[in-house]
Amino acid sequence: MTTNNTIKGSRRTFDWNLLHTFVVLAEAGSVTGAAEQLGRKQPSVSNALRRLETEIGKKLINRSPGIYRLTDAGKLLYREAIEVYGIVAGIKTIMREVTDEIRGHVRVAMASQVACPFFDNSLQVFHETHPKATFALDAMASEAALNEVAARRASFAVCLVHKRNSKLEYLNMYREFFGLFCGPGHALFGRSGLSKEDLQGHSSVIFLTDSLDDVLRPVTLIRTEAGLDGLVVGRSSHLEEIKRMIIAGLGIGALPIHVVARDVEESLLWRLPPYENPPQINVHLVWNPMARMNRAEETFLSALTTKIEETSIEDRTYQ
Repeated sequence: MTTNNTIKGSRRTFDWNLLHTFVVLAEAGSVTGAAEQLGRKQPSVSNALRRLETEIGKKLINRSPGIYRLTDAGKLLYREAIEVYGIVAGIKTIMREVTDEIRGHVRVAMASQVACPFFDNSLQVFHETHPKATFALDAMASEAALNEVAARRASFAVCLVHKRNSKLEYLNMYREFFGLFCGPGHALFGRSGLSKEDLQGHSSVIFLTDSLDDVLRPVTLIRTEAGLDGLVVGRSSHLEEIKRMIIAGLGIGALPIHVVARDVEESLLWRLPPYENPPQINVHLVWNPMARMNRAEETFLSALTTKIEETSIEDRTYQ
């Protein structure tokens, strides 16, 4: 094998096979022994040594009757050559372990009831392309999801964000809109032509983050404007539990409109005013740039961020 190196504009050629021959010569202790190991004739091996000494510009082996030993230059070259061959052997081992298959486990900390066709499609495409990768999608409160990412226990999070941690990276994944709903047993269920005034005095159920100084501030504002902040009878950090309490008739509550569209169709929920300009909430993809990720995590995160950046926010908005 011949490797060409260009130094300061001049063309210099070095035959790395000579280096291999020298290593065998150094370890064999004789030209005869080296020739046997290499399966070559002695004159060919001696000629290779002379060519290398000419290339290096130093005598590498002292040879005379009864004498065969490395010179100081030869000892130095041998140490360097052994290191080179060790690196090459290591590369071969690494490359044997690398395959085209992406393997590894991806743990995503998810805000409860994330409904995002954009994310679902990305998950489907990734699995079809890399079926050996495994996933864990753990639903939890957004604050807990962010803590999992900060502690490097989760690959990344899909959640709501209020206060940003400077050590984490954020990307707006999608936008959703909230509306007010009641359940089948509620006095306002099935009624049309309602106004916000009709909601005043009714009990409500709320998210734990539903406050003026937290991530669901826009939702808090419409609830306050509708006079629903007087009697709060239920709280939860999970969307499914908020929906459960609303359907059970405990009170009026806010839910993402696109998430509960089927529940409305099945008459489990009823949409209440205001109907115009519903509050919008952004859901983010969050990851820790200092975390050491496996190939599956790196590949999926890269695919997600690329798709987000290439897709307009309008196509990532669900109403």
